[in-house]
Amino acid sequence: MRRRVVTVALLCAVSLFVPTTTASATHDRADAAAGWLARQLVDGERVEVDFGGVKYPDQGATVDAVFAFAAARASDDFADRAIAWLAKPEITAGYLGSDGEAYAGAHAKLLLAAEVTGKDPATFGGVDLATGLRGLLTPSGRFSDRSAFGDYSNAFTQSLALLALDRTSAGAPASAVDFLVGTQCPDGGFPLSFGVMPCASDIDATALVTQALRANGKNLDAREGLTWLVGVQAANGGFGVGTSAPNANSTGLAAQALWSGGRLLAAVKAKSFLRTLQVGCAGPVADRGAIAYDATGFDPLTAGRSTAQGVLGLAGVGLANLHSGGQHAAPVLTCP
Repeated sequence: MRRRVVTVALLCAVSLFVPTTTASATHDRADAAAGWLARQLVDGERVEVDFGGVKYPDQGATVDAVFAFAAARASDDFADRAIAWLAKPEITAGYLGSDGEAYAGAHAKLLLAAEVTGKDPATFGGVDLATGLRGLLTPSGRFSDRSAFGDYSNAFTQSLALLALDRTSAGAPASAVDFLVGTQCPDGGFPLSFGVMPCASDIDATALVTQALRANGKNLDAREGLTWLVGVQAANGGFGVGTSAPNANSTGLAAQALWSGGRLLAAVKAKSFLRTLQVGCAGPVADRGAIAYDATGFDPLTAGRSTAQGVLGLAGVGLANLHSGGQHAAPVLTCP
């Protein structure tokens, strides 16, 4: 769902979209975060990144924004524009792979986005997304990339594939579900990368895996993963990578899993931590609603992704239950 490197310049937009609809005032933290995120989209439709002074569209981060809007049930006009941009054939092909290349994670993530927004996955961008994803299923049950550059599929890929295919009439392949169950570490968590020994449980991976397993009826295995998550939660409610300080990205994903899995006390603690990272009324008007990556404060280079994933924890809606809809405009945090 995200890369480990979060210092990418996510929001280096040349021209931010000026909405024609009137922004609504809100006290709700998830709504305010979704509103800030919507106002960062280039031309109101996409996320761009800057590498060496050159700007590139980021389809994956744009899908993250769509998920955030659906979780908050806000900024729906922006979700519509974003999914329409993603459905342009050249944008779809550039993300999924072309000329013999095919990426499982991109197929899974885009399929789920199409389902969340009510689009037809069979004709999305001229591609049958579910068929394409199923075509990347290996005999072991793992969804793998078909690429000359190697296979970068991991627990995120597999989890998103199961969540997306569970929404189809045929459901997720049993072999794919069993494969994911089989990756569980002895401590109950799940690793990010497959086949690496010793097995090292990962917070972000476990958050996604538990949601995917619950959606596919593997409640006992998911319960063990949730117990592991609760056990590694920091005293302040946050979650961090390894020994690093808690951050919004990991906390947002973990909180979403905890809400979905009924671990409400831990979820409330995680939500409280996320609120401490959110820019409030004391901050600059343009930054209000954004969620900083960590306690060091707001940084425009990381705030886009941390806000998108932080919204998931604030809203408390699981990936299996995301559906677009709600207020059309991008909400603005109400301040005295």
